[in-house]
Amino acid sequence: MMSPQEMATRIGSGLLSFPVTHFDADQAFAPAPYREHCAWLLEHDVAGLFAAGGTGEFFSLKPAEVAQVVAEAASETAGRVPVVAGCGYGTAIATDIAQQAEKAGADGLLLLPPYLMVPGQDGLAAHIEAVCRSTSLGVIVYNRDNAVVDEDTLARLCERNPNLVGYKDGVGDVELMMRIYCKLGDRLTYIGGLPTAETFAPAYLEMGVTTYSSAIFNFMPQWAVNFYRAVRARDKATIVRELNEFVLPYIALRNRGRGYAVSIVKAGCDLIGRPAGPLRPPLTGLNSEELAELAALIQRANAKVSVAA
Repeated sequence: MMSPQEMATRIGSGLLSFPVTHFDADQAFAPAPYREHCAWLLEHDVAGLFAAGGTGEFFSLKPAEVAQVVAEAASETAGRVPVVAGCGYGTAIATDIAQQAEKAGADGLLLLPPYLMVPGQDGLAAHIEAVCRSTSLGVIVYNRDNAVVDEDTLARLCERNPNLVGYKDGVGDVELMMRIYCKLGDRLTYIGGLPTAETFAPAYLEMGVTTYSSAIFNFMPQWAVNFYRAVRARDKATIVRELNEFVLPYIALRNRGRGYAVSIVKAGCDLIGRPAGPLRPPLTGLNSEELAELAALIQRANAKVSVAA
């Protein structure tokens, strides 16, 4: 198991993959195809694997299933890159998930927002601190939805919790991002977490956000790596071309249905011949017309589509 600081340094050095979670026809977790998928992703240049994250349908998994998914990812990864486990819900559940993820072989935690409530800064701080103190793993706070900490709260948490090592932005508030970076600097590793992260990556790089979570990596890993390299090289011509030819049309398609941020990724896996199984309710899949449009986008991006839409 990596130290929190080593985990944070390593994930900040390259592109991050958030694999989908594979289910069988009865919607039970399917370990074998999940591991096969992780092995394929690891053939590409990736800095970290986030198991049972948002793209991995964390919100539909039982806490015990989160540990199962993490264990399979950790076993397949075998220390080559950090494995970061999804973690969340209320504090009691989140601390239990954190401890079980540590036992399952995770190197870190991505702390998603607590369920339902919209707490104030003191409540959020108590929640985050309880998770940090429940484990020796490095913790990454995911700022989004009902869990948005400000720079002062984050600074106090960092003072008291050395294993709080990462901040993932899913809000898109540029001023808040700059206030956090100016206050905390290199104390944290910063991750872009807006959907679809490729759209915001060039701007966020200028704010100290050296990496981001790529859901597209699931079905076009080499394209995702090439785009990330263009971002880090500040290759504006390549970035704009790929945004126009793939990312922006992909986002327009994703925005047609609620929950499509995950649905479109599993559809992409199906289209390249690496199916991940069904979605769990309440998510729904793309219709036939949308699948055909996605297939055309993937083809234009020079990825092989082996299943007819």
